[in-house]
Amino acid sequence: MKIKFLKAHNGDSILLSFKDEIEMNRNILIDGGMPKTYFGSGKYGDLHETIELIKTKGEKINLLILTHIDEDHIGGLKKWFEKDKDAFDIIEKVWFNSGRTIAKYFDEEENKELIETLEIFKTTQTSVPQAIVFEDYIEKFNAWDKEILNTGKTANQNGVEIKLLSPDDKALKKLLKEYKKPKHNYQTSGASTDWETSIKEFIEEENDPDYKLEEDGSVPNGSSIAFILTFESKNYLFLGDAHPSIIIDSLKKFEYSKENPINVEFLKVSHHGSCKNTNQELLELIKTDNYIISSNSEVHGLPNKRTIARLINHNTNAIINFNYDNVKKNILNEKDFEDFKNFKVKSISEWI
Repeated sequence: MKIKFLKAHNGDSILLSFKDEIEMNRNILIDGGMPKTYFGSGKYGDLHETIELIKTKGEKINLLILTHIDEDHIGGLKKWFEKDKDAFDIIEKVWFNSGRTIAKYFDEEENKELIETLEIFKTTQTSVPQAIVFEDYIEKFNAWDKEILNTGKTANQNGVEIKLLSPDDKALKKLLKEYKKPKHNYQTSGASTDWETSIKEFIEEENDPDYKLEEDGSVPNGSSIAFILTFESKNYLFLGDAHPSIIIDSLKKFEYSKENPINVEFLKVSHHGSCKNTNQELLELIKTDNYIISSNSEVHGLPNKRTIARLINHNTNAIINFNYDNVKKNILNEKDFEDFKNFKVKSISEWI
């Protein structure tokens, strides 16, 4: 299996490519990053290049997983659909918890704030785009079965097994009842960084029994699809932007524990390395040396250095993988490497 971590700016976009039981090439695309991951500022991005390569090879995106509706996950997909009217020629199946399907699942009134729209041009000659509801657009291509995707569900896709860890029903209902469109700009920084503090200082602070974690309170992040993916007896953990408490509960239901952790090739760390989405209790349920963080470190102060400290405190041999080269320089300093000599930092574009 080849796993490509696209340059998705401050977002997520991941392509998994593999051969199925009959040696046919298959692709799973997880999210689309920011709009400019596909196109922005007059140029095409990593997502466009990746999709065009799939087309050139005569392959399909056999499964498209949209984890949740934050702009740094859905934006690139929306831009793709707006600019490429033939996008669904290569998409076989879509996983997406839309506002409408969540409302139907709970037999509740739809939350209009959850409606996403696309600006679609009817023809190349039309200068004014037509606003189309996102879920109406993907529904008409018969690639989306509108099934609710929640904790405990298991699916098999072309020889790959996927076990869903998030969202749970409580998080989906909260999204339906409480979600309002964010007013912040996903392309500008809205938070200070914690990068000046040393890893050692963070670890000493958190080893205090009175230290308390503040968990992520974002409603859309709580609704994020997260899962264990198993291929050829190897596990991979993709946490989207999920809340740690939901992942912990799900892993325990799958009978993983501190004494019996799940063994994974890597952990795709939740929410771009936010310290509100990764805690020691979660890390104790996962056995791996490889941690992958998707972020260009330009927005919202992410990744948090506190998260890196937790990874190293849990596993002194941790290998921290960033999909942007500049992140290591922004966050870590010589003292961190002097204090903790065994951990490593790598740049990653592909996992093979």
